[in-house]
Amino acid sequence: MAKKSMIERERKRQKLVDQFAARRAALKAVANDKAVTVEERFKAALKLAELPRNSSATRLRNRCQLTGRPRAVYRKMKISRIMLRELGSNGEIPGLVKSSW
Repeated sequence: MAKKSMIERERKRQKLVDQFAARRAALKAVANDKAVTVEERFKAALKLAELPRNSSATRLRNRCQLTGRPRAVYRKMKISRIMLRELGSNGEIPGLVKSSW
C-alpha cells in the first residue's frame, strides 16, 4: 500500500490538470502556431510558464486504484499486476482466468 500522502498528492495534481487543461491547451496552440507573430507566441509561452507546474499532465503518475502502487499498472483496468492476479484468482474479474498447462 502506498503512502496516503502520495495518493493525495496525485489527486491534487489531477484536480489541477483538470482545472487548467483548457487554458493550457489554448496557450499551447498560440505558442506553436507559426502564423502568429513572434511577440504573441513569446507572450503565450510566458503565460504558459506562469501556470502551476502540477497543472501539466506529464507530472501525473499512473497509480493502482486499489493500493496506490505506482509501478506495473495496467492502463486499461487501472490496477497493478499484483491486484490483477489476486482479483483474477478470486474470480472477481470477468473473463480472466489464470492459465495452467
